[in-house]
Amino acid sequence: MSELVIAAEDFDSKVKNAQQPVLVDFFADWCGPCKIVAPVIEQLAKDFAGKAAVYKINTDNAQALATSLGIRGIPTLIFFKGGQEVNRVVGVTSAENLAAELNKLL
Repeated sequence: MSELVIAAEDFDSKVKNAQQPVLVDFFADWCGPCKIVAPVIEQLAKDFAGKAAVYKINTDNAQALATSLGIRGIPTLIFFKGGQEVNRVVGVTSAENLAAELNKLL
């Protein structure tokens, strides 16, 4: 399992209270499109190390959190700045699109 995966109980400390922009990939192990996005998320975590945080949360293990954020489909990628959601992308998208969104928040 990826070291990017965090538990729902870590959401506030790692996302809401983050000093830098954060991208969170809400996924599930059984989700085909999520598997397509996974290597993109891992690469973004490396590319933005020290500038932005990148995490993954398994919605099967975090159903209450996913519901509270209005996640209805996965993968859902949510960008946070100052602890607030500033953008989201639902479904498969390119590394370039995700990197461009993160760069806007730096």
